[in-house]
Amino acid sequence: MSLIVRVFSLMLLLLCSHSWAVNSVKGVRIWHAPDNTRLVLDLANAPSHKVKRLSNPSRLEIELAGVNSLNIGAVTGDSPLVKRVYASRAPSAATAIVIELSFPVSDSIFSLPPSPPYGHRLVVDLKAQGAASSGHQGAPVTSVTPSTPAPAVSQSVPSASPGATNSRATGRDIIIAIDAGHGGQDPGAVGPKGTHEKIITQSVSRQLAAMINQQPGLKAVLTRTGDYYIHPNKRPEIARQKQADLLISIHADAVQNRKAHGASVWVLSMRRATTEVGRMLEQTEQHSELLGGVAEIIKDSANERYLAQTVLDLSMNHSMVTGFEVAKEVLREMSTVAHLHKKEPQAASLAVLKAPDIPSILVETGFISNYNEERLLKDPNHQHKLALAIFRAIKGYFEKSPPADSLFAAHKNNGRSVPTVMPTSQNRSATVASNGHRTHKVKRGESLSRVAKQYGVSMAELRRHNNLKSDNILIGQVLRIP
Repeated sequence: MSLIVRVFSLMLLLLCSHSWAVNSVKGVRIWHAPDNTRLVLDLANAPSHKVKRLSNPSRLEIELAGVNSLNIGAVTGDSPLVKRVYASRAPSAATAIVIELSFPVSDSIFSLPPSPPYGHRLVVDLKAQGAASSGHQGAPVTSVTPSTPAPAVSQSVPSASPGATNSRATGRDIIIAIDAGHGGQDPGAVGPKGTHEKIITQSVSRQLAAMINQQPGLKAVLTRTGDYYIHPNKRPEIARQKQADLLISIHADAVQNRKAHGASVWVLSMRRATTEVGRMLEQTEQHSELLGGVAEIIKDSANERYLAQTVLDLSMNHSMVTGFEVAKEVLREMSTVAHLHKKEPQAASLAVLKAPDIPSILVETGFISNYNEERLLKDPNHQHKLALAIFRAIKGYFEKSPPADSLFAAHKNNGRSVPTVMPTSQNRSATVASNGHRTHKVKRGESLSRVAKQYGVSMAELRRHNNLKSDNILIGQVLRIP
């Protein structure tokens, strides 16, 4: 009897092992960000894989055990790192996904469990060895060293008006970092009709940036300029590299209760602020970046840690107070164009808000999980109203409390206000498809470069998004706007 039990157990184990071994590749997705390229293999089950790094030509060979179905199609992503992606049979008889590279790269490969709307995934992150892959023409660099003047985001938003350029003689521009939530393989929340949060956040962010760049004394920079993913911890770092005076992260809310609706604004919680100050005290190599010249003064002091903590506490306190005041202004303005879910700023432990030296807020533009608000959030006119409300709040706050060396401060000291340039919508010609993607119907006299400039995207993004082989477009052609 015991022999029968053992045989039965062995057969059951083999059957289970076989069922776990069966897998299929449902597709391959690719994104190129300014400093890396990410490929994602969508799988039916958790992957069992081995990686070989080969040369002549440079390539990665990922062996996937038990794959009996493969659908990778034509993999496009306009990445300078990847020449092509194809399937082959490995010597071990396993299916292999081969990533042929333009040159040797650093790689990081890991699996992710299911997270709606995606199932099991194998993620391949690639980065050029010894240098960022920012030479790619289709994706402008999103971070610069503090010693380099932050460039205008010319491929993402229109440049500042002539009035802004002439006014710099009497004061600097106040720099606003705008963070479009999610992106790339992270769609964010998904509405009942399939609208991705990342589509909404990018559209509102670009419109807001365009409005800011039309206003003398203000300048917008974007943490991401295309549809790619940036880790939440890196977003405030980009804002710091851009020397931002304020960081605004744009999102759309979602909960299981479909009736929940309305906008809200979030600031950093006191508990998270205390945690971040403590963590930064341990990272002494960041003191010069966070404390500026003060770090040089205190680094040789016997009480260096306590002095650093005092300065960081003061900086964090100033950022939190400023963030709270800006949040109140945003809520006041947004109440004129949208229902408010919360009428006061809410506090939470959010990574994107953690910078001790940059006042930061997170704006939830509405509940994408609510059917009516999903429809509103897809509407270009409503997006314009939301962006305009946030713009008015920013301008209103800095008119009252401008940085001392800014154009706004110079005008305030002279008893004058900075002339207001009325923002214009950047996408009045856009329509929104049922899946939440914007489209544009080409009219007589329009070129690809003109359409790209109108929507604040690069020509490379438009070509890639519409599978265009050249810059030629036809009257009546419908373009998908990234």
